[in-house]
Amino acid sequence: MSLLSIEGAKDWVLELNSLSKSHNMAGWRIGMLCGAREYIDIVLRFKSNMDSGMFLPLQLAAAKALSLGKDWHDGLNAEYRKRREHVFALLDRLHCVYSKNQAGLFVWAAVPANFKNGYELSDTILAESNVFITPGGVFGKAGDKYLRISLCASLENIQEATNRINKNIP
Repeated sequence: MSLLSIEGAKDWVLELNSLSKSHNMAGWRIGMLCGAREYIDIVLRFKSNMDSGMFLPLQLAAAKALSLGKDWHDGLNAEYRKRREHVFALLDRLHCVYSKNQAGLFVWAAVPANFKNGYELSDTILAESNVFITPGGVFGKAGDKYLRISLCASLENIQEATNRINKNIP
């Protein structure tokens, strides 16, 4: 639900949204700002001193993405569900602990107790299977005992990673 749908909110609320997750544009750093013109003008005045604008092909891709219908979103969500299930199976194979209730483009999992941290498990997987899984510690100390797996990889790549790990890690 948009905050701007609440009566009177348009007079004092600015809403910022990203196309990252909703339109499969992770990492593109493109989104939208909605609200009263006077407040948007303040943001634009500040922003004009920070950068010179968004690359035109990204703007055109975002405009196209915003025109996509429910069928496209349903298909994309189904694809992410498939990827998530394969990642869960991979994490089970690695004896990691995770919640199946996670949402978003990443799955976080606690590393098994026989590994000091996510770096150690990640290094082991890389050395033995030639697969890189991101250690959670790269995102800060609170992530030290975790791995983070992106769901942005294709299902084929996730399956290939799983096959390599199954073949090379006892």
